[in-house]
Formats: sequence, C-alpha cells, structure tokens
Amino acid sequence: MKKLSEGELDFLRELSNIGVGHAATALSQLIGRQVGMRVPKVTIVDLSSVPELMGGSEKIVSGVYLQVLGDARGGILLIFPDESSKALLKLLLKGEEDPLSEMGMSTLKEVGNILASAYLSVLGNMLDITLIPSIPSLAHDMVGAVVDLVLINLGEVGDTAFVFETEFYDIAEDIKGHFFLLPDPDSIDVIMKAIKRKNG
Repeated sequence: MKKLSEGELDFLRELSNIGVGHAATALSQLIGRQVGMRVPKVTIVDLSSVPELMGGSEKIVSGVYLQVLGDARGGILLIFPDESSKALLKLLLKGEEDPLSEMGMSTLKEVGNILASAYLSVLGNMLDITLIPSIPSLAHDMVGAVVDLVLINLGEVGDTAFVFETEFYDIAEDIKGHFFLLPDPDSIDVIMKAIKRKNG
C-alpha cells in the first residue's frame, strides 16, 4: 500500500473533516438537534481491528454500508450502537424504535444514504471527481459480523485499508455513530492526483 507523507495525510484529514462536517449538518437537520463530531482520524488499519473501536466484537450495532462508485471506489460504513439506532428512530419516527422493523430498517438506510451523499458530494466537488453512493444495505448484528460483511464486499482489496474514521454525536449524547470511508488502494492514487491537480 502506498505510503503517504504527513502533509498528504493532513490534507486528506482536512478533506474528510469538511465532508463529515456536511454529513453532520445533514443529520442535524434531519433530527432537529445539534450534531457535533470528533476530528477525523486517517489511518491504515487492519479492518478486523474495527470491532475493538466499537467496544468489542459482540456489541450489537446497526451498520449501514454503501459502495462508493465513480472516479474513485471503495466503501462507506456507518455504525450506530444499538441504543443509538433506537434513539435515532424514536426521534425520526415519533416513537417507533425497532431497528429490525420494516420502517426502522428503511429509515436507517435512508439516514446512511443522506450522510454518505452529503460527504461524497463535498469530496467530489472539492476534487473535481465523480463519487456516487450505491443503494445502502443494512445489517443489525454484532459488530464483528457487520465488519465481516464489509470485508466480504471489499474482498478484492484485502483486509488492510485506509480508514477515515469520525465519531459524531448529538447534544443530548444519546445518539452516537462512527463513519468510516474505506477507499480502495487504486482510489488513493486517484484522490492524490486530484489533490495535486487542484493545488497545481
């Protein structure tokens, strides 16, 4: 996997920061409450270590996964701990909070779609490249199983990936989520070339 300089990583971090800022604004408008976010981390990780970030592989979560299509490819994974997905649904559906109901699943997928679209739209505009989210899929399971599903989708890329990870949360702190962008290795080159063009 290509080694990036600290300056390049900083630039990617800043790009991701702006992208997730727009996604957080979209979530805030959706739920009618202020949403904050932590500064994004840009790291190369073994994806099998992601469950530990979420508090252990047996923690129940709702995971929304979308493929990134267009000039750069990869995946976006949104993970909501079970209590957060229920709190989110309660706000959006005025009482309905079962993430496994048809309405609950549809709503969580739509939240994922809105956040991914907001994020990719900003990145695409800033880099002059086309980034399109696929139709989202949802898994409500132990976080280890959710990550395994993503690994199957990213199988041709390998288990190690660039991970742009951001945590976001609402003011009441009862909705938290993790946002991961997982570009494939070739797409890192596409993104870096686009950055050089923009800065050229």
